[in-house]
Amino acid sequence: MNDVAREAGVSLKTVSNVVNGYKYLRPETKARVEAAIESLGYRVNVTARNLRQRRTGLIKLVVPELRNPYFAELADSVVQEAIQRGLTVLLEQYHYDYDLEASVLQRNDKERLVDGVIFSPVNVGQDEIELFNVDFPLVILGETVFGAPCDHVTMRNIEGARAQVAHMVSLGRQSIAIIGYNEAVRVSSSKLRYKGASAELHQAGLVIDPDLIEGPGSWTRPTGAQLMSRILDRGKIPDAVVCFNDALAFGAMHELLRRGMHIPDDVAVIGFDNVEEARFAWPPLSSINPGRDQIAQIAVQMICERMGLVDGFDVGQPPREVLTDFTLIARESTVGSVHSS
Repeated sequence: MNDVAREAGVSLKTVSNVVNGYKYLRPETKARVEAAIESLGYRVNVTARNLRQRRTGLIKLVVPELRNPYFAELADSVVQEAIQRGLTVLLEQYHYDYDLEASVLQRNDKERLVDGVIFSPVNVGQDEIELFNVDFPLVILGETVFGAPCDHVTMRNIEGARAQVAHMVSLGRQSIAIIGYNEAVRVSSSKLRYKGASAELHQAGLVIDPDLIEGPGSWTRPTGAQLMSRILDRGKIPDAVVCFNDALAFGAMHELLRRGMHIPDDVAVIGFDNVEEARFAWPPLSSINPGRDQIAQIAVQMICERMGLVDGFDVGQPPREVLTDFTLIARESTVGSVHSS
């Protein structure tokens, strides 16, 4: 920067103003500095600048696992959003380990190499709400805790699950199975989605058959196949299956097809998350798009605000909670050959 100042015949401060986009510069001065920058091939040392500002330019995204398609696609959306804001994202997985998950909220300044954290907890929840009172910018995602002392972005789980059931009812389905409900867990997307699904079943005047409800286990393809198998082994043949995520739905469809059933003629299946694979499964899977890209955009915006990177935002304002929009994407697994992708 000193070399540029000498070449342009200006002060070091003037070069700094040009590099940092200061608006109130004489056009001829700015042009002279820019010509010197071009001539000397000067590039800003971002690391040094961040150190002076006591920033790293890094944020961290912490999720349970990246093998789950939803979290992998969420991570991609967060990374793309951060890139547009000149930030780099570090990814961390805690693999559903409580101690690793809780440690995200317990690190002090000496241990922290990032400016802010976007965190999707699963096990740390409402009973540990005091852990979320941290001394660094934090945005939480998901449904395990509400009313925490930090910003929170979540999806409309109840409304989305109601839409799943309403879609099946609109197609004339009467015997609706539910896969993914785990009564044993605390506050969770499972309980919220069941709340929505059961409310819609009641509104439609349909009986909730306990033999058509399965849920304990991870939300993966193998679990979906296993839970579907349990229902069928009871001699229960539903005409519709509502799955609380797409991975469960893929497993359920696999088991139905393995047993010679036709989708959707015999059994219609719908998922939740609208991961990319849903479009390319066979048959293509109907699903709830919970606004994943919107979640990423809002979460990154919030963390930037709390990091002091957004002009006019008061970092001391109270925590905010934002619910994203959702849409139901109907594909062949429920409506046959006429669908919207």
